[in-house]
Amino acid sequence: MNLPTVKQLRYFVALESTEHFGKAAEACFVSQSAFSTAIRELETTLEVQLVDRTNKNVTVTHIGRQIASEARRCLRDMENLVELARSNQLPLTGELRVGIIPTIAPFLLPKVLPPLRQKFQQLRLFLTEDITQRVHEKLMNGELDLIIIALPYALRNVEVHSLFQDRFLLACREDTQHTRPRRYIFDELNPESILLLEDGHCLRDHALSACHLQDMDKVSRFTASSLLTLVQMVDSDLGISYLPEMVKDSTLLTGTNVKLWPLPDANYREIGLAWRRGSAREAEFMQLGKFIRSVWEGVSSQ
Repeated sequence: MNLPTVKQLRYFVALESTEHFGKAAEACFVSQSAFSTAIRELETTLEVQLVDRTNKNVTVTHIGRQIASEARRCLRDMENLVELARSNQLPLTGELRVGIIPTIAPFLLPKVLPPLRQKFQQLRLFLTEDITQRVHEKLMNGELDLIIIALPYALRNVEVHSLFQDRFLLACREDTQHTRPRRYIFDELNPESILLLEDGHCLRDHALSACHLQDMDKVSRFTASSLLTLVQMVDSDLGISYLPEMVKDSTLLTGTNVKLWPLPDANYREIGLAWRRGSAREAEFMQLGKFIRSVWEGVSSQ
């Protein structure tokens, strides 16, 4: 009996997720022609049509959806097999695929990666940056081993290990027309004065929750797709915002007139690791978390 290859299953899962040959091939780091050939070979092996092809669209068939679901289970089982084998190796050696969200990556990684590479020289780290929902999906599909995220966030079938708290700070120009930074009074804000990231970024929800923003009339209908854009909007005094403390010593505010001010209450998000429940590499991930925490505490105390 001819069986599908792991590569073919990975390609088809990517195609089922994107419903686009070009995007799926790009996600799999392969040419579109090689990708299309692999999908046709998979259809030949299974003796079933997985997708309907037209000039512009790709539609996954009903049986294709079912096979994609089973393919994900197969890939997870293969990942578990590899994890079991790696559990007998030295910890933090070999390949580790880590997902990280964009409101953490540019601030945590420059501090953590140099000492991590120095201490664990046989570790090969592959990083993927994306929003929480998508790195979680990739984790559960077996595309990632571990994710670095901000909590709280509703995650299914994962173990979570907290690293440290990241306080929120008020971000605004010192001469802002929207509030008095040194005596921040929320009730004095004008309507639509608070600028936030767009839906899909957990930092938006964390800011709303941690800073007790219940009056949504204060929140602007204009949003930013990135922290860089958000800071530029604040620098133009289109409003004020809340930024995590880890941006304080970064280059994000360089060249702007944006200042950061402490808030009266202890408002923060939690930075943590998450991995698939039951992973054979749990002890290894805990060791990595302990190392990241120690590095960050050392940097923060300087």
